[in-house]
Amino acid sequence: MQMPNFMTRSSAKPAVNASPQHRKGLLKGVALTIVLAVLAGRLAEAPFFSVMGAMVLSILCGAIWKSAMDVPKDAGIGIAFSSKFLLRAGIILMGIRLDFKQILDAGLPVIAIDMIVIAFTLSVMIGLGNVWKVDKHLSVLIAVGTAVCGAAAIVAVAPLVGAKKENTAVSISCIALLGTIGAIAYILLYPYLGIDPYLYGVFAGSTLHELAHVIAAGVPGGDVGSETAIVVKLGRVALLIPVALLLGYLYRDKAPIPETGHKKWKNMPVPWFIFGFLAMSLINTTGLLTESAVRFLIAASVFLMSAAMAGLGLSIQLADFKKVDKKVIALSVTGFVALSLLGQGLLQLFY
Repeated sequence: MQMPNFMTRSSAKPAVNASPQHRKGLLKGVALTIVLAVLAGRLAEAPFFSVMGAMVLSILCGAIWKSAMDVPKDAGIGIAFSSKFLLRAGIILMGIRLDFKQILDAGLPVIAIDMIVIAFTLSVMIGLGNVWKVDKHLSVLIAVGTAVCGAAAIVAVAPLVGAKKENTAVSISCIALLGTIGAIAYILLYPYLGIDPYLYGVFAGSTLHELAHVIAAGVPGGDVGSETAIVVKLGRVALLIPVALLLGYLYRDKAPIPETGHKKWKNMPVPWFIFGFLAMSLINTTGLLTESAVRFLIAASVFLMSAAMAGLGLSIQLADFKKVDKKVIALSVTGFVALSLLGQGLLQLFY
């Protein structure tokens, strides 16, 4: 598949020096991504946009800004900083969402369903991508976004498989669109599914892409359906760690080679920030933090990742999405439909 060239001056890597011009460009770029993240956060509070979430809206805000206004040349260093370092900080803090006790209390059926869902989705979508000759990076990113936890999984895995920024942006956009459509469809279909609120929560939590989609779709099931859906979804989020490590190993030959030309252990495609994610999860599980502290860290996580996504949006052009191969869309839709059908089958199998 012939992909468009998204690389622009705003995707430049941070320089090593700390000259006044460097600091000015760094601050200018970071400030721009923060402003766009704040704007996206405000938009995400609106009913129509709430299902999309702040991260997806940040990408759109960044892309629209770049298309409508000129991005300062020296801001590229700050935009790159946000895209890399603020993203990793956000992923680490995202671990505070997890409480392993809640997942274990949900029982073996829920844990088994989460594991089957992820294994099935990754295998089917990557396999179909190979058969349909879809770009391998796009296949794995769309697959992991569908299987695990949407945009957060995509941005965590992207550097491990050597994916380009355009692959990341296209994958996140596909996941956001399908997840939003899926959440709306689940809400409309709930009265006709013939399952109780608990099973509906298991179904929604095990098959929808983003946590925001799961929260939105869980509303018809009341408190039981919503809480169950979130716990099941967080079980999938917890599996991001082994999935990222596995994909990092499988795609180790496609990861960037350090400038030294030697792949030392510390330079191998191991997502070290994922262990920070795990540490935050363990801290939350111990109950050391107050509820207000947990809410604050979750909000900080979303904000930091939104700023990073704004940086991603500033590195792409909206017009380039028109050049995306239809096979990519077909893969995204087919994978989600197959996952939804699997979810129904697993309910019959375990309950």
